[in-house]
Amino acid sequence: MTSWKVQKHMMLKKYLKNFAIEAFRGDQEAIISHVLNGGSGLVIMPTGGGKSLCYQLPSLIFKRLTLVVSPLIALADDQVQLGKKYGLKVAAIHSNMTAQERTKTLQLVEEGQIKLLYVTPERFRQEPFLQIVKKLGVDLLVIDEAHCLSQWGHDFRPEYSRLGEIRKMIGEPPVLALTATATQEVQNEILHVLNVEPPQIWKESIERPQLYLQIHSVYGLDEKIRHIVALRHQLHGPAILYFSLISTLEKTALALNKLGIKFCKYHSQLSETDRKRAQRQFMSDETDLILATPAFGLGINKPNVRLVIHVEIPGSLEAYFQEVGRGGRDGKNSLCVLLYDPDDVSIQMDFIKWAHPDKKFIQTVWHLIEKNLLRVQCEGADYLRKQMLFYHSRDFRLETSMNLLERWGNIQWPHHNYNQLTLGQPLLAEDLVDYKPEAHGKVQNEKLLTFIRWIQGTSCRKKSLYLYFDKQIKTEACGFCDQCGQEFSSSPH
Repeated sequence: MTSWKVQKHMMLKKYLKNFAIEAFRGDQEAIISHVLNGGSGLVIMPTGGGKSLCYQLPSLIFKRLTLVVSPLIALADDQVQLGKKYGLKVAAIHSNMTAQERTKTLQLVEEGQIKLLYVTPERFRQEPFLQIVKKLGVDLLVIDEAHCLSQWGHDFRPEYSRLGEIRKMIGEPPVLALTATATQEVQNEILHVLNVEPPQIWKESIERPQLYLQIHSVYGLDEKIRHIVALRHQLHGPAILYFSLISTLEKTALALNKLGIKFCKYHSQLSETDRKRAQRQFMSDETDLILATPAFGLGINKPNVRLVIHVEIPGSLEAYFQEVGRGGRDGKNSLCVLLYDPDDVSIQMDFIKWAHPDKKFIQTVWHLIEKNLLRVQCEGADYLRKQMLFYHSRDFRLETSMNLLERWGNIQWPHHNYNQLTLGQPLLAEDLVDYKPEAHGKVQNEKLLTFIRWIQGTSCRKKSLYLYFDKQIKTEACGFCDQCGQEFSSSPH
């Protein structure tokens, strides 16, 4: 190394000690050096691969703000708590905070006491926030879960599509986009929307040789529960059971409880206190089995998960690969089983249908809340459902509309408690310009079809999965999945 490179390396190693890490992994040092030199780029790194360090460490060196856009409030809060342990000047601003808390945090940002700030993309709709950011200046804009800005992504968020425009509004700072999974189409759109020129990409291998992928064809919940019990007897250690429907999770919980199997639960209908307790119990090995919806696991890094079971199918290969990626992070073998009941496909089809309410539906929900706020506060979802005249058990267009109105700043809905619901800024026609439910619904249906074809395929599970993400990848049959004929072994592969 030349002397200046040695000096820079030593400086970064010094800051690395804040994170209780001995050495950089993979491309981390190269990425950090790049952004410290004012460069932009896209980082595709597996879940648990160390993406956060690529902006957290620079935030200790930058003089101005490092601004992180995150799609999930819970994920941002987790990162804030972790960052404080590392001695970072870090905070988040989001809709689950009171107005007082948001004002206080924004004041700390303005005073320079916060150097790393997490926000959701909707925060840029708030003019006071935007003006403070412009005044202070941003040394690095970070887009976490960057696949959310692509129409081709498995979790597209309309607000993310404005981030290229927002980057220009705040002075076009260097931008670092982060994601664990991105097909070529998604990569191209991320770079285009954010105007990253020249296109700088760091792509770590997505191959996970320690994961054994297996699919069991089943019919009905009773057969699924028999499989779950048998798998738990076969394989000990921490395990995650993933569900699409909370109702199926609760039925399974009831059955396992009758069999004397200990577990904890994590889903959106539980209180925040109960969710945090479940997460703490699982992370600290108080219990080694958790029943969860996909929201569990984002930003969670538990190295010794030995078993991941999908009790119901997810909606895409991206979602599936992200969720099985919770297993085997310590490098030891982990069994990943998908219990495939063809009837479950209709659940995902319903999800796609109800997750994309049309613009008129959203406007109707807004007008009902605006004109009947007191009744909505008292009677909650029941009142709105009666007015909208729909009762389908899987129709969650109302919940989707409420979440969108909250994201867009039209309502404040702390902890999704209707009693605390208040009005924000009016819903305007321009708020709905970027919202294109039909186009995104079509993409989601195509992804679901691709996933079903993968389930029903006869070639090596992992080879076909890797090729989906990277058509140029050179990989052979893994020899460690149900299609390759080898049985699962917990011994190193």
